[in-house]
Amino acid sequence: MQSSIHPSICLYELEDCSAAIKAHELRNKNKAELLKILDEQKQALANLRVQKVAGGRAQELGEARKNVARVLTVINQTQREQLRLFYQKKKYVPLDLRVKKTRAMRRALTPYEKSLKTVRQQKKLAHFPLRKYAVKA
Repeated sequence: MQSSIHPSICLYELEDCSAAIKAHELRNKNKAELLKILDEQKQALANLRVQKVAGGRAQELGEARKNVARVLTVINQTQREQLRLFYQKKKYVPLDLRVKKTRAMRRALTPYEKSLKTVRQQKKLAHFPLRKYAVKA
């Protein structure tokens, strides 16, 4: 018996479970559907584990594990994407959502901070501007 959510997801017949779930198809689903698919895949994996003890197929077991991993990956990616959108205009962003870069790059001055000049430097530039001249050939 195949699931109504996804044709490659089976509920009871383990022969149909070997088909891989496509990640791009999972991305169109909402969180409730994804959690339902995850439960079904975990159930299929548990059934395959029982079959393995009885001398079942190892290839389907690997595929079932990958299916569970795919569903979890899509859930985590969509969750992080929504969090990024939520924190986009906020003053503070959680550490795991910030841009990684390198330690030195994170500590470097911003372009605005680099462009700031001291009062003394401003006075010096005002009083002694660059001289403009041309050499006659």
